Amino acid sequence: MRRALKSLFSRSKVDRPALDGARSVSFASLAPSQRVYAIGDVHGCADLLERLLESIDADLRAFGSDEPQLIFLGDYVDRGEASDRVLARLFALSRERPEAVRCLMGNHERMMLEFLDDPAGRGARWLGNGGLQTLASFGIGGLGARPALEDMTQASEALAAAMPEGMEAWLRALPLMWRSGNLVCVHAALDPAEPPEAQKAGTLLWGHPKFLSEPRRDGLWVVHGHTIVEEPEARSGRIAIDTGAYHSGRLTAVAISAGQCRFL
Repeated sequence: MRRALKSLFSRSKVDRPALDGARSVSFASLAPSQRVYAIGDVHGCADLLERLLESIDADLRAFGSDEPQLIFLGDYVDRGEASDRVLARLFALSRERPEAVRCLMGNHERMMLEFLDDPAGRGARWLGNGGLQTLASFGIGGLGARPALEDMTQASEALAAAMPEGMEAWLRALPLMWRSGNLVCVHAALDPAEPPEAQKAGTLLWGHPKFLSEPRRDGLWVVHGHTIVEEPEARSGRIAIDTGAYHSGRLTAVAISAGQCRFL
């Protein structure tokens, strides 16, 4: 089983030390129903993604496990220079092993889809938040700081045409949340006053003003990205793993099992 997972998650044949860069924290109340690896915001950093998948493979070899869930927390595009490669990798993983790999929607994927749907009306926000880098990764250029509406429309059509068959439909179908036991994985946040099933899409994608200051009182643990932290942390029912890969050079995952999480 672990060899099968290695070929799924990692392309490299180079073994990496299983504990390199890992820190362990114990929390007795953390109780997912299965082992989970959650990966923070990739933001176009394809090389860091491959290195992290190698580290996950090494972790599996060191600790042993039934097939775990691999959960990507969104924001695969923008900021970095290889969004096309990141999307292609995750799209392939999701199709090859849909029961083991789940990709969530991030606010940057949502902005990109808005650019595809309404480039003139809603495209400027995406272009100003890393969309230009994503377009460039797909070989689409020629847009300045204030592009003409016609140019934005043409770029939107070019992006849709440049995506492999099925990728746009896959992006549109990305879920906003994944849950196992008392563990909830989202991109940005949960409203601490509402149960998971009552959350608004805007909260899950963009955050909530009380998420980082008000602890939950229902025993849930929330794994999230979106908000950059210098070091990954687990406290007060929140596990934060967005370490700003596109500018820090550090992409983080957390391995979660009953009572424990380890940062890679």
